[in-house]
Amino acid sequence: MVQDEAITPENHVLSHWLLCVGRDRDRQAFAKLFQYYAPRLKTYMRKLGSDGAVADDLVQEAMLTVWRKAEVFDPAKASAGTWIFTIARNLRIDRFRREGRPEVDPADPLLVVDDRAGADDALATRQSGERLRQALHTLPGDQAKVVELSFYEECPHVEIADRLGIPLGTVKSRLRLAMSRLRAALGDDVR
Repeated sequence: MVQDEAITPENHVLSHWLLCVGRDRDRQAFAKLFQYYAPRLKTYMRKLGSDGAVADDLVQEAMLTVWRKAEVFDPAKASAGTWIFTIARNLRIDRFRREGRPEVDPADPLLVVDDRAGADDALATRQSGERLRQALHTLPGDQAKVVELSFYEECPHVEIADRLGIPLGTVKSRLRLAMSRLRAALGDDVR
């Protein structure tokens, strides 16, 4: 896990304190745990790249979680240190994920999509679509069929091969030839 700890008398004492916190809500035992683990957790957080203030916040949050969840600690499954450091690590990961996804204001004018397409855009789209249809009609039938299945019906290449009763390599070759011909026919319109 996070911290490998040898079985020592100190580990037994730490586990005992944690069990006292879980069983009896023993504040003195918690204070001893806090005094022992807080500096170690802060060093651990700093080594993982958290700045001082964030490390302090994570230590406070981790120790609060230890207080709240001490009753689920099982010394047969992990040492007190492993259990506490795992809590701290998970809290750091959660914070990192939260901070990595900024909240979005749906009313932000920069995010509002203008549903009204300009007349020029609509005309350009229609013209491009018409040019593409004309270019598709110039393709040999076998290539046109493969393009239709792949792009219009969104069939996977394996399914196209099955439906047409041809090898997968043939499907890929026909698509490659068709795309080459379409690029040549459309010229500058291909992006």
